[in-house]
Amino acid sequence: MFREETLRSTETVKLHKRITRLKKLAQKYKRAEIAQTALLDISNFAASVATPEEFYSSLHQSLKKLIPADNFFIATLDPTTEHIAVPFFADEKDLHPEDIYPDEDLSDILRSGLTGYVLQTEQALLCNNDTFDKLVKSNAIKPRGSDCHQWVGVPIKSADRTSGVLVVQSYDPNIEYGEIEIELMNFISHHISAVIERLQYQEQLELAIETRTKELSVAYNKLKLEVYERRRAERLQKTLFEIADLATSNIDNLEFYEKLHRVISHLIPINNCFISMMNEERDLLTFPYFVSQHNLDPRQPRAVSDGLTEYIIFNGKPRLLNRSDIDALVKAGQIYCKAPELNNTKNIHQWIGLPLFIHGKVSGSLTIYSYSYSQNYQEKDLELLTFVSQHISTAIEKKLSAESLQISYEQLEKKVQERTQALASVNESLENEINQRKRIERQLVHDAQHDNLTGLPNRAMLMERLSQSIKHVRRHTNEKFAVLFIDMDRFKLLNDTLGHLEGDRFLIEISKRLKFCIRGNDMLARLGGDEFVILLDSVASQADAEDVVERVLIELSHPFTLANQLINSSASIGLAMSGMSNADTSESMLRNADNAMYQAKSKGKGCYAIYSQADNTKQMQDLELENELKQALAKGELQLSYLPIMELDTERVIAFEPRLFWHHPALGKVKQLQLNNIADHCNMLIELDTYMLTKIDDGFHSLQQHFGVDFHLHVAISSQHLSHKHALRALKNKIKQCSFNPSKLTLFFNEKAFVQNTNNHINAFEVLSSLNVQLGIEGYGSAHSAISSLTFLPIKALKLDSSYTTHLGSEQHLKLIKAYYSATKALEIELFAVGVSTKEACQILSDIGFTKGQGVALGEVLVLKPASNKIYA
Repeated sequence: MFREETLRSTETVKLHKRITRLKKLAQKYKRAEIAQTALLDISNFAASVATPEEFYSSLHQSLKKLIPADNFFIATLDPTTEHIAVPFFADEKDLHPEDIYPDEDLSDILRSGLTGYVLQTEQALLCNNDTFDKLVKSNAIKPRGSDCHQWVGVPIKSADRTSGVLVVQSYDPNIEYGEIEIELMNFISHHISAVIERLQYQEQLELAIETRTKELSVAYNKLKLEVYERRRAERLQKTLFEIADLATSNIDNLEFYEKLHRVISHLIPINNCFISMMNEERDLLTFPYFVSQHNLDPRQPRAVSDGLTEYIIFNGKPRLLNRSDIDALVKAGQIYCKAPELNNTKNIHQWIGLPLFIHGKVSGSLTIYSYSYSQNYQEKDLELLTFVSQHISTAIEKKLSAESLQISYEQLEKKVQERTQALASVNESLENEINQRKRIERQLVHDAQHDNLTGLPNRAMLMERLSQSIKHVRRHTNEKFAVLFIDMDRFKLLNDTLGHLEGDRFLIEISKRLKFCIRGNDMLARLGGDEFVILLDSVASQADAEDVVERVLIELSHPFTLANQLINSSASIGLAMSGMSNADTSESMLRNADNAMYQAKSKGKGCYAIYSQADNTKQMQDLELENELKQALAKGELQLSYLPIMELDTERVIAFEPRLFWHHPALGKVKQLQLNNIADHCNMLIELDTYMLTKIDDGFHSLQQHFGVDFHLHVAISSQHLSHKHALRALKNKIKQCSFNPSKLTLFFNEKAFVQNTNNHINAFEVLSSLNVQLGIEGYGSAHSAISSLTFLPIKALKLDSSYTTHLGSEQHLKLIKAYYSATKALEIELFAVGVSTKEACQILSDIGFTKGQGVALGEVLVLKPASNKIYA
């Protein structure tokens, strides 16, 4: 009976657990359905929007359906100018950064805050008040804007670069963001990067079209002007023809001048004019033709005097005179001085006088004038009438009229022909420009889908072809395709040593070799850098795809001739087959091949790996562990232990080596070495070291209370702090912020990292020495660096690699240990034995001359609880 009740109780517990799991799955599927619907909306309007502003606004509305996003903005980074802009901004408290800081550059504002931090790290950031304070204290950011409860920023990545940041924040403590929101925003950011590139390309294309349209409009206006000039020339030609007809017509003088007036009026409006002629003796003026809009009486012959008409004749030059010009001539005494009664020009607004050359000398004039201010003559009218007056003079010369007219006609015909030829040339040039525009448009479309260096299809074209292949195999389930992700090994080293020009030649040669390995229906694309992708269309089996992979490896293993020398290279290839999942997408297929490529690199490079679901599960677990470590750092869940370092003979504690450990809910106790491996994979070694220094500073005074003041701290630290000046500056600031004396601190850097980048370590050691901290090398002997390098390094201590103490029975190892001991003693450098596990090993090391060491035989690891001020073994 008791056994049956126990069984029922066990079954009940299992049933409750299953119900709990099912509820969680139901919530997860419901959330996934909501996210899928919203992401589908994003994809739909991303394909239909015409401007980035419209897209950002629609994206904001869709994002608000998934997560609380009332406070949301997007920052974009121009890769050419490195300028950061905020094309969309919505906030409950703050105005746009440009309005808050009108006197500062927007890029500088954003680069110094959390947005710039995400752009710099290219990693998503979930920032609460604690994280914000730590970033401010470490000088990683400057506080900007109003205080918020949480701030989430994810990078927008395009190809191999970060092109912006997607940000949401909350002021309400009841709103909490987590990994789900970050994962969702990361997913959205991958979608919007392509949309932003498309919209930017569309804007650039529209701008180019607008610019070209303006150029064509200018050309069209020039053409219109040419047409106007041609028509004007045609009217002028017609006028000259009519004047020529008048010259040969058999009519009396009055009718001749009336018709001449009517002909000239076709060119410009003439309401008032008269023709004056001077006799052979040049003492009498006659007026054979006179017309006035006020119906004045014709002018009678008079003696030559100093009137305005004589002024034109005697000067022999055409003149356009305004009212002020006439008054100035009168005031200067040049006209109407002798005969002021002749001055009838008081009401005249403008006056045009044209001398008439008869028989080679000025014998008369053509005068045109206006009373109205609304009728204004211009210099071009004067030029036109000057030209016509020559033909009028010729017409008056009845004997020479035919010859003069013929010459004028030939000259005019020549000009018309030249102008016609010029217009034809303009039309031909316009047609060429239109054809060139079409070629440019075709080239722009080609450039948008191909790599500039190799001419291969780019990522956009590959993703489109991948999508087509996925749709095809879904309709034809018996067919398959494969994706090969190819990454050249040591390309960065080759590029840095031989230069970018040779690096480009290397990539071009790779593309040629890869083309030999594929069929005509396959696609070869370059994603950027040294990354290539092959889409094998319609493969019968995985074995056929592996044959192609092996052929590619063989082809790329042949030496390359670069910079007049043979260079050997290899490739790591990831292979992903279609049909692994019904939910395959172009992004997931490419990601699977990429993951397999990294597996190939981890196996030793120069080989290939095939994607499997199990490997992906392992990677997801590793990724989850990395995220858990980030959260543990943020929450301060990692604890500190101290390994004692003692004198071998007296076992007196002289120093401690702090080590971090983590009580993981599933993995149990995670020690320093495993923490370093996890942090190395997620690029968090610097954050891990900074966390440890903070913990050391917090517990230092409690450690002093238990062990006095006569001890040192040996801190093993990552060489990533020395990789660039910003990381080194952050390390310096962290050491300066410590409350204890820096002379108590010895920083140990790994020998392998020192060998790989000696120059960085040498320069950084000089900077760190100025802080009064001591420097050392750990793991010494593992990378076999030259002992001579110790002579120019400002180091005070060496820690042998632990492998030496575990092989004390080897005669060769003993010789090496004695050599290291002698060298360090001569250089006055402290040498520590590491990994001393037995009393026998301790005795052997003492016999050699070692006085200091660490290991399980020299004391247990201690855990200090600062809150209770107690020591635990």
